[in-house]
Amino acid sequence: MSRLRYPIIGLTLSLTTVAGCAFLQPQALQSSAKALDVANIRTLEYAGTGRWYQFGQAPNPASSWPPFEVSSFKADINYVTAAARVQITRSQTIESGRLRPAPVEQKVDQYISGSTAWNLARPANAPQGAAPTSSPQPSAVEERTAEIWATPQGFLRAALANNAATKPITGGTEVSFKIGDKYRFVGYINVNNEVVSVKTWIDNPVLGDTLVETNYSDYKDFDGVQFPGHIVRTQGGHPVLDIEVSSVKLNPPAEFSVPEEIANAKPSVTVKVDKLATGVYYLTGGTHHSVAIEQRDHVVIVEAPQNEERSLAVIAKVKDIIPNKPIKFLINTHAHFDHAGGLRTFVDEGSTIVTHQENQPYFEKVWAAPHTLNPDRLAHSKKVASFETFIDKHVLSDGKRSIEIYPIAGNGHNDAFALIYLPTEKILIEADAYTPTAANVPQTAKPNPYTVNLYENVQLLNLDVKQIAALHGPNVVTLDNLRTAIAVK
Repeated sequence: MSRLRYPIIGLTLSLTTVAGCAFLQPQALQSSAKALDVANIRTLEYAGTGRWYQFGQAPNPASSWPPFEVSSFKADINYVTAAARVQITRSQTIESGRLRPAPVEQKVDQYISGSTAWNLARPANAPQGAAPTSSPQPSAVEERTAEIWATPQGFLRAALANNAATKPITGGTEVSFKIGDKYRFVGYINVNNEVVSVKTWIDNPVLGDTLVETNYSDYKDFDGVQFPGHIVRTQGGHPVLDIEVSSVKLNPPAEFSVPEEIANAKPSVTVKVDKLATGVYYLTGGTHHSVAIEQRDHVVIVEAPQNEERSLAVIAKVKDIIPNKPIKFLINTHAHFDHAGGLRTFVDEGSTIVTHQENQPYFEKVWAAPHTLNPDRLAHSKKVASFETFIDKHVLSDGKRSIEIYPIAGNGHNDAFALIYLPTEKILIEADAYTPTAANVPQTAKPNPYTVNLYENVQLLNLDVKQIAALHGPNVVTLDNLRTAIAVK
């Protein structure tokens, strides 16, 4: 469920009033709004090419977000209805020394309207020409809304509507305001009346209050309005977008109705349980899975993905199926945000986080950051995280059942990456190295190198695997399925 608290309707309604009493605003803000033609712009489209970076997916804790080449970028924004559509055509950049799957062109179609966000995409197994389907994106609402009001014209409109404070600084003016009681924007206008930088902060389950900074340069006359020719956005300390703008259109059609199936959707977190063996439970029900393993006097859970909401649902389900035993350990496969977003919830639960040694300093650093925009349970309890780390084989045993944890050596997906193996049950648990496909989806022509590497690790470690509980994918599979995926007979 979205945590958005932007008073979008109030902001929209106030803009007309602001336009009629602009003389009350500080001169620098008024001059910039006039120079960028804010009063006459209801909608705006800008397009270009450049790079996009995958936030939260660094290949190791010390790296920046991985880059993608963007052959086409187009953003359509409606400032009156607080809506936008962003279309991106991209493919991952080949990084020297890192084995990744061959770049595949991805077409992204993202929407926001008021407090509802969704994507349109054609399913991978859909026939050619099939209509795209919509999927809700509640966790993207804050980010996409912030992007509307961080554009130069959007920032000025929001500043005028929210009693912005201004102060002179070297080379221009600082403008700051809040939307609602939480969301703060700080921008800088230079002596040429150009908005050159906008900062805002949004919540992230891993990073907490996360700075999103957008820098604008090389202003040009586009279709009669001044707009930056170069846009660079950073999030969490690393670039997430770098676009050279090639065209801008003023007041194009930009009405984005929320699809009926999205408007009528009732957000919920579902945790389904499949028993893989005595005391071993596969917890699914969404895009990311977990596994609960019962030991003599406690429970071990593998993976805390996505966010606190998901982790709370997993914890509740585990307490239902394995009552009266504490969750002593949470095993984390790697630090990618979609697989680490619920870890803080388990710290609050009192669980020890078991992860690769390289991940501990990173988690300790980012978890120390403020979590004020959407305080989670750990922000309130302020418990100190307990870690148990490894660099080689690591075993959790209660004297009866052993849980073996191994680093996945040489995998291009992540450098601090782990698989989990239950030797008695012969169950392999892994994330992202191998994602099984549905039965009717054909195998790719070229094997995924992550999956090839996983198989090589299984062979090198001499693991006798009967079941693979992948933490993505539709179902439990066998080692034969993995062999088929990489064309090994």
